[in-house]
Amino acid sequence: MSSGYLWLKALHIVFVTSWFAGLFYLPRLFVNLAMVDPSSQAEHARLLLMSRKLWRFMQPLMWLALGLGTWLWLGYGVTGGWMHLKLAVVAVLLGYHQTCGRLLRQIEAGTDTRSHVWYRWFNEIPVLALLVAVVLVVVKPF
Repeated sequence: MSSGYLWLKALHIVFVTSWFAGLFYLPRLFVNLAMVDPSSQAEHARLLLMSRKLWRFMQPLMWLALGLGTWLWLGYGVTGGWMHLKLAVVAVLLGYHQTCGRLLRQIEAGTDTRSHVWYRWFNEIPVLALLVAVVLVVVKPF
């Protein structure tokens, strides 16, 4: 393996990890927003501000993770049957990421009616996706 490949792989792991931090924490902020007492406008505004900032921070992390992953995949010929399923997991995560953005816009507009319990379940999706992706990349079962 060339040192260029290893550097790209290391950077890809860093940006994927950073992106996942946002995928884990933003829905947790949604849980907290769903639990805020309607009379607590300051708390709602603070959590909403945190959510907006995290959302903006997550955007470049996602693009860097995707760009480096694509470079590894196409530039270095990373292949295997496991890669097809990993790409499907990535597609699910991209959809999840976009859903988080849509939910944030609904919360900002005051049109979201989901409960904190719904958001707690929603928050588990990236955990399961990460588990599947790591097993596929490390074990390469097929």
